[in-house]
Amino acid sequence: MENLKNKTIGSFVAEDFRTAAVFSKYRIDFCCKGNRTVTEVCEKQNIDADTLLENVLQITQSENNGSIDFNSWPLDLLADYIEKTHHRYVEEKTNVLLPFLDKLCKVHGANHPELFKINELFIGCAGELSQHMKKEELILFPFVKRMIKTKESDGILHQPSFGTVSNPIAMMMHEHDNEGERFRAIAELTNNYTPPADACTTYRVTFAMLKEFEADLHKHIHLENNILFPKAVVLEKDFVEAE
Repeated sequence: MENLKNKTIGSFVAEDFRTAAVFSKYRIDFCCKGNRTVTEVCEKQNIDADTLLENVLQITQSENNGSIDFNSWPLDLLADYIEKTHHRYVEEKTNVLLPFLDKLCKVHGANHPELFKINELFIGCAGELSQHMKKEELILFPFVKRMIKTKESDGILHQPSFGTVSNPIAMMMHEHDNEGERFRAIAELTNNYTPPADACTTYRVTFAMLKEFEADLHKHIHLENNILFPKAVVLEKDFVEAE
């Protein structure tokens, strides 16, 4: 048990995504801050590490009925999956949520002024994520795929304009942190997505969609921060060492 306390939160989730439910229950950020060890997290959040790990081990030692092992996927396949699943999700849901939030501000803003701040935060999120995803789709993901093809053909990898893959990755992780902070603020303002007593149907649906959006964003960031990015760095090092 003691050696597991030095293991990072992100590595647990990378190996078995089912453990994300345990960390979420303890309000532990497994995506943006997944590089922290169990000891670090537990000390900071005053959580009993042994109890946490017992809950995690109950999951990892139980039969895995159909949970996808993203950690075993080729990087080009994982990049395609992230783009086609999570990037498209963000695009579709922001188009629905933006008018819903605008409507809530107009109808309920007088009695619930926090809606204006929630709307402002989500507008920022929508704009930043749109730019962020384009950078991944046009710059980072194509280079990851190029590394895979070059390795398969035993070719020579030419240095990209951004120098090393660690540079765009550092930028993407910084932007992930920003969105994580933004959604923590939204969760707090919405009382963890709990609609007030006077909420209409649109109000309740909007909060439910925001909660779902955050959950999808957590998985999206986890797949990149804890699996795709570190493996891309290792893959690039293989080329450097082979020179």
